[in-house]
Amino acid sequence: MPVAKRIPECYGLHFITFTCFDWVDLFEITNSYDLVYKWFDYLKAKHHLIIGFVIMPNHLHALIAFRNTGKSINTIIGNGKRFLAYGMIARLKLQGRNDILKKLYLNVEATDRKRGKIHEVWENSFCWTECWSFKFILQKLNYIHNNPCQKKRKLVDKSVDYVHSSAGFYFNAEPGIYSVTHFMDLLSMDLSVFVE
Repeated sequence: MPVAKRIPECYGLHFITFTCFDWVDLFEITNSYDLVYKWFDYLKAKHHLIIGFVIMPNHLHALIAFRNTGKSINTIIGNGKRFLAYGMIARLKLQGRNDILKKLYLNVEATDRKRGKIHEVWENSFCWTECWSFKFILQKLNYIHNNPCQKKRKLVDKSVDYVHSSAGFYFNAEPGIYSVTHFMDLLSMDLSVFVE
Protein backbone atom coordinates (compact mmCIF):
# COMPACT_ATOMS: atom_id res chain seq x y z
CA MET A 1 0.00 0.00 0.00
CA PRO A 2 1.39 3.46 -0.83
CA VAL A 3 2.82 5.43 2.03
CA ALA A 4 1.91 9.10 2.33
CA LYS A 5 4.97 11.31 2.33
CA ARG A 6 5.74 14.81 1.25
CA ILE A 7 7.77 14.96 -1.92
CA PRO A 8 10.53 17.54 -1.58
CA GLU A 9 10.51 20.44 -3.99
CA CYS A 10 12.70 18.60 -6.49
CA TYR A 11 12.20 17.87 -10.13
CA GLY A 12 13.59 15.39 -12.60
CA LEU A 13 12.67 11.91 -13.69
CA HIS A 14 10.29 10.07 -11.36
CA PHE A 15 8.54 6.72 -11.35
CA ILE A 16 4.93 7.39 -10.30
CA THR A 17 2.17 4.97 -9.31
CA PHE A 18 -1.36 5.64 -8.17
CA THR A 19 -4.16 3.19 -7.55
CA CYS A 20 -7.95 3.23 -7.70
CA PHE A 21 -9.72 2.98 -4.35
CA ASP A 22 -9.87 -0.59 -3.05
CA TRP A 23 -8.26 -1.71 -6.33
CA VAL A 24 -11.60 -1.33 -8.18
CA ASP A 25 -11.06 -1.55 -11.97
CA LEU A 26 -12.21 2.03 -12.53
CA PHE A 27 -10.06 2.72 -15.59
CA GLU A 28 -11.58 -0.31 -17.31
CA ILE A 29 -15.15 0.05 -16.03
CA THR A 30 -15.34 3.70 -17.08
CA ASN A 31 -13.09 3.29 -20.14
CA SER A 32 -11.12 6.28 -18.86
CA TYR A 33 -7.85 5.56 -20.63
CA ASP A 34 -8.50 8.60 -22.81
CA LEU A 35 -8.67 10.78 -19.69
CA VAL A 36 -5.13 9.71 -18.79
CA TYR A 37 -3.97 10.69 -22.28
CA LYS A 38 -5.64 14.09 -21.87
CA TRP A 39 -3.82 14.52 -18.56
CA PHE A 40 -0.56 13.51 -20.25
CA ASP A 41 -1.29 16.13 -22.95
CA TYR A 42 -1.73 18.73 -20.21
CA LEU A 43 1.59 17.71 -18.64
CA LYS A 44 3.32 17.97 -22.01
CA ALA A 45 1.83 21.44 -22.52
CA LYS A 46 3.56 22.40 -19.25
CA HIS A 47 6.83 21.00 -20.71
CA HIS A 48 6.95 17.84 -18.63
CA LEU A 49 7.92 14.67 -20.52
CA ILE A 50 6.16 11.32 -20.51
CA ILE A 51 8.95 8.74 -20.75
CA GLY A 52 6.94 5.54 -20.27
CA PHE A 53 3.61 4.33 -18.91
CA VAL A 54 1.11 1.56 -18.47
CA ILE A 55 -2.54 2.08 -17.58
CA MET A 56 -3.82 -1.04 -15.88
CA PRO A 57 -7.53 -1.57 -15.15
CA ASN A 58 -7.08 -0.28 -11.58
CA HIS A 59 -3.76 1.57 -11.42
CA LEU A 60 -1.32 3.66 -13.39
CA HIS A 61 2.47 3.49 -13.59
CA ALA A 62 4.39 6.26 -15.36
CA LEU A 63 7.90 7.56 -15.78
CA ILE A 64 7.62 11.34 -15.96
CA ALA A 65 10.38 13.92 -16.31
CA PHE A 66 9.03 16.85 -14.32
CA ARG A 67 10.28 20.27 -15.31
CA ASN A 68 10.66 22.96 -12.67
CA THR A 69 7.41 24.90 -13.07
CA GLY A 70 7.21 26.21 -9.52
CA LYS A 71 4.66 23.56 -8.52
CA SER A 72 5.45 20.58 -6.34
CA ILE A 73 5.08 17.09 -7.73
CA ASN A 74 2.44 16.50 -5.02
CA THR A 75 0.39 19.33 -6.52
CA ILE A 76 0.87 18.17 -10.10
CA ILE A 77 -0.14 14.58 -9.33
CA GLY A 78 -2.95 15.71 -7.01
CA ASN A 79 -4.43 17.89 -9.75
CA GLY A 80 -4.14 15.02 -12.23
CA LYS A 81 -5.87 12.60 -9.90
CA ARG A 82 -8.64 15.15 -9.30
CA PHE A 83 -9.16 15.63 -13.05
CA LEU A 84 -9.32 11.86 -13.59
CA ALA A 85 -11.66 11.36 -10.63
CA TYR A 86 -14.21 13.91 -11.90
CA GLY A 87 -14.21 12.24 -15.31
CA MET A 88 -14.58 8.74 -13.88
CA ILE A 89 -17.44 9.75 -11.57
CA ALA A 90 -19.26 11.42 -14.47
CA ARG A 91 -18.93 8.23 -16.52
CA LEU A 92 -20.10 6.04 -13.63
CA LYS A 93 -23.20 8.24 -13.35
CA LEU A 94 -23.86 7.97 -17.09
CA GLN A 95 -23.50 4.18 -16.85
CA GLY A 96 -25.87 4.06 -13.89
CA ARG A 97 -23.24 2.28 -11.79
CA ASN A 98 -24.86 3.21 -8.48
CA ASP A 99 -23.24 0.20 -6.81
CA ILE A 100 -19.75 1.60 -7.38
CA LEU A 101 -20.80 5.21 -6.76
CA LYS A 102 -22.27 4.16 -3.39
CA LYS A 103 -19.08 2.32 -2.43
CA LEU A 104 -16.94 5.34 -3.35
CA TYR A 105 -19.33 7.65 -1.49
CA LEU A 106 -19.47 5.60 1.70
CA ASN A 107 -15.68 5.42 1.98
CA VAL A 108 -15.02 9.16 2.12
CA GLU A 109 -13.46 10.08 5.49
CA ALA A 110 -15.49 12.50 7.63
CA THR A 111 -12.75 15.17 7.49
CA ASP A 112 -12.62 14.93 3.70
CA ARG A 113 -16.41 15.11 3.47
CA LYS A 114 -16.34 18.38 5.46
CA ARG A 115 -14.01 19.78 2.80
CA GLY A 116 -16.53 18.87 0.09
CA LYS A 117 -15.19 15.54 -1.11
CA ILE A 118 -18.02 13.30 -2.33
CA HIS A 119 -16.32 10.15 -3.65
CA GLU A 120 -13.13 8.26 -2.71
CA VAL A 121 -11.77 7.40 -6.15
CA TRP A 122 -8.10 6.82 -5.23
CA GLU A 123 -6.07 5.19 -2.55
CA ASN A 124 -4.96 8.00 -0.24
CA SER A 125 -1.47 8.55 -1.55
CA PHE A 126 0.71 7.72 -4.49
CA CYS A 127 4.13 6.12 -4.82
CA TRP A 128 7.05 7.97 -6.31
CA THR A 129 10.71 7.18 -6.79
CA GLU A 130 13.39 9.42 -8.21
CA CYS A 131 15.31 7.86 -11.10
CA TRP A 132 19.01 8.70 -11.06
CA SER A 133 20.65 6.07 -13.27
CA PHE A 134 19.98 4.50 -16.66
CA LYS A 135 20.07 1.08 -15.03
CA PHE A 136 17.27 2.13 -12.67
CA ILE A 137 15.28 3.73 -15.51
CA LEU A 138 15.50 0.50 -17.51
CA GLN A 139 14.44 -1.49 -14.45
CA LYS A 140 11.36 0.69 -14.02
CA LEU A 141 10.50 0.61 -17.74
CA ASN A 142 10.73 -3.19 -17.70
CA TYR A 143 8.52 -3.30 -14.61
CA ILE A 144 5.96 -0.98 -16.24
CA HIS A 145 5.90 -2.86 -19.53
CA ASN A 146 5.71 -6.32 -17.96
CA ASN A 147 2.83 -5.38 -15.64
CA PRO A 148 0.06 -6.57 -18.03
CA CYS A 149 1.81 -9.96 -18.40
CA GLN A 150 1.97 -10.77 -14.68
CA LYS A 151 0.19 -13.91 -13.43
CA LYS A 152 -2.18 -11.92 -11.25
CA ARG A 153 -3.95 -10.27 -14.23
CA LYS A 154 -2.40 -11.84 -17.33
CA LEU A 155 -4.01 -9.31 -19.66
CA VAL A 156 -1.66 -10.25 -22.52
CA ASP A 157 1.07 -12.78 -23.22
CA LYS A 158 3.53 -10.25 -24.64
CA SER A 159 3.92 -6.73 -23.27
CA VAL A 160 3.88 -5.19 -26.76
CA ASP A 161 0.33 -6.47 -27.22
CA TYR A 162 -1.05 -4.33 -24.40
CA VAL A 163 -2.43 -1.18 -26.03
CA HIS A 164 -2.37 1.19 -23.04
CA SER A 165 1.39 1.05 -22.60
CA SER A 166 4.57 2.44 -24.08
CA ALA A 167 5.98 -1.10 -24.57
CA GLY A 168 5.41 -1.10 -28.34
CA PHE A 169 7.40 2.12 -28.65
CA TYR A 170 10.38 0.76 -26.74
CA PHE A 171 10.39 -2.80 -28.12
CA ASN A 172 9.08 -2.39 -31.67
CA ALA A 173 9.79 1.30 -32.37
CA GLU A 174 6.06 1.79 -33.04
CA PRO A 175 4.46 5.02 -31.83
CA GLY A 176 1.63 3.21 -30.05
CA ILE A 177 -1.62 4.71 -28.82
CA TYR A 178 0.19 7.57 -27.06
CA SER A 179 3.49 9.18 -28.03
CA VAL A 180 6.24 9.26 -25.40
CA THR A 181 9.78 10.62 -25.25
CA HIS A 182 12.50 7.96 -25.34
CA PHE A 183 14.55 8.05 -22.15
CA MET A 184 17.76 8.22 -24.22
CA ASP A 185 16.57 11.56 -25.64
CA LEU A 186 17.15 13.02 -22.18
CA LEU A 187 20.88 12.80 -22.93
CA SER A 188 20.63 15.43 -25.65
CA MET A 189 18.50 17.84 -23.62
CA ASP A 190 19.44 20.71 -21.38
CA LEU A 191 18.53 18.96 -18.14
CA SER A 192 19.08 22.10 -16.07
CA VAL A 193 15.45 23.01 -16.76
CA PHE A 194 14.41 19.88 -14.88
CA VAL A 195 16.07 20.91 -11.62
CA GLU A 196 15.75 23.86 -9.32
